[in-house]
Amino acid sequence: MGGMSQIIGGLALVGFLLFIAGIGIAVAASSQNKPIRSGVFLAIVGAILGGVLTFVSQGVVVVETAQRVVVFNTLGGTLQTPLLPGTHIIIPGLQQATVYNVAQQNVTMGNEIGGSGDPITALTIDGQTVTFDITVLYSVSTDSESLNTLHQRWNINYEENFVIPTVRNLAREVVSGYKAADIYGIERGAMEDMMQSRILDRFNTEGLVLTDLQIRDIEFSQAFADAIERAQIAAQEAEQANLRVQQRQAEARQVEAVAIGEAQAAIARADGEAQATIIRAQAEAEALALISAQLKANPLLIQYQWIVSLAPTVNTAVIPSNSPFLFDFNSITTLPEADENFVAPVVPTPEPTPTPRP
Repeated sequence: MGGMSQIIGGLALVGFLLFIAGIGIAVAASSQNKPIRSGVFLAIVGAILGGVLTFVSQGVVVVETAQRVVVFNTLGGTLQTPLLPGTHIIIPGLQQATVYNVAQQNVTMGNEIGGSGDPITALTIDGQTVTFDITVLYSVSTDSESLNTLHQRWNINYEENFVIPTVRNLAREVVSGYKAADIYGIERGAMEDMMQSRILDRFNTEGLVLTDLQIRDIEFSQAFADAIERAQIAAQEAEQANLRVQQRQAEARQVEAVAIGEAQAAIARADGEAQATIIRAQAEAEALALISAQLKANPLLIQYQWIVSLAPTVNTAVIPSNSPFLFDFNSITTLPEADENFVAPVVPTPEPTPTPRP
């Protein structure tokens, strides 16, 4: 329990050595018929010194920083307030001291080196087997009443007799409230939180403080693993099918865009042709109007145009007797003068055809 008691114990050992030395001196003096008083005195002093120091060394309790000491009174059968860090004196035989480590401790249930036992195996609510490793980080409470409770119920064997069985049992209970698919998915965090909360409450009632709970290497039954693999494959195939649908939709939109463009181009071409037709019709109308006006002003102009259209070498035209005469040649020499004030009539401009929109 510390260096002080070891020092006192060493001094007690020296006292006992003096006791042995005194006896040896007394025996040697007696064999030589000499006085044995000095040897006896040395033996008595050594015995008293060794006994007193031994008693004192058993009563000196040195408590280190990360320790607490529970003191049990053997006469009254009661526990006094645990001893805090420092040097303390107890009465050997009447008081028994038990040292508890209040520093952080950990215990692992799993396949890791140094683990305490096998991994935890539990059944889910849907009958699937789940196996996982778990590590518990905890410490002994420094509260006096909680520490005395731990000492009364579990003594120093609290880890073997309480921590490990309790963690295993509560872990199985929590897992039994979840489906395997939930533990595999988004509910794993909720399961771990509930497990930690249950263990924390249970530890508090026994004088222990839970610091952290670590769950890892969760494994499922082969049947469930195969089902998960099939589900993942199905999900990937569905995703690929969705991508193909999106690709087809994009291609359809592209075809639609091309069709719309071609339709718009066709409409533009038709509109251009319509405009050209309108312009040609307008020009023809203007020409006809001019011709009509000229014919009205010069009735014999058509006869003159017919003659001009004949080949230059034609001097005589023979017309069948049964063919009506278009004109008489005598009137050509007496053509009237053109009207100098003639103005061609105005031909109305047609409205453009609106371009249809798709």
